[in-house]
Amino acid sequence: MSTEPIRFDTKIAVLLREDLETWQRLNVTAFLVSGLGTQLPEVIGAPYEDADGVPYLPMFRQPVLVFEGTKETLTTAHARVLSRSLPRAVFTSDLFTTGNDRDNRAAVRAVGTGELDLVGLAVYGPRNAVDKVMKGARMHP
Repeated sequence: MSTEPIRFDTKIAVLLREDLETWQRLNVTAFLVSGLGTQLPEVIGAPYEDADGVPYLPMFRQPVLVFEGTKETLTTAHARVLSRSLPRAVFTSDLFTTGNDRDNRAAVRAVGTGELDLVGLAVYGPRNAVDKVMKGARMHP
């Protein structure tokens, strides 16, 4: 069994709007990354097990990098991710006012792409492409 660190040529990144409350940042991040594993099974690692044999669910196989930026940074990143056709998830400000999944999807569907009031964006893809999408954003403190 190899003990060499595992390196990935891909990246998972989340971009949050800088004016969110702490609880919103955590909530938006959790929602955004939840979509990646459903469509991209390769991002999920093997299940965990402790020394007593108790099993735990598998998680992402690689770190999730969290960035923050202005509303304009998010708009630019969104355009970049669309132009590169990378897998992505969005969270709009409207989702803070809905209370269920059906209403969440309806809230996003009701707004044109260029008019989405984005507060979060998740992206997965080749490291270089994700870096280009996140250009101008800063690492979350």
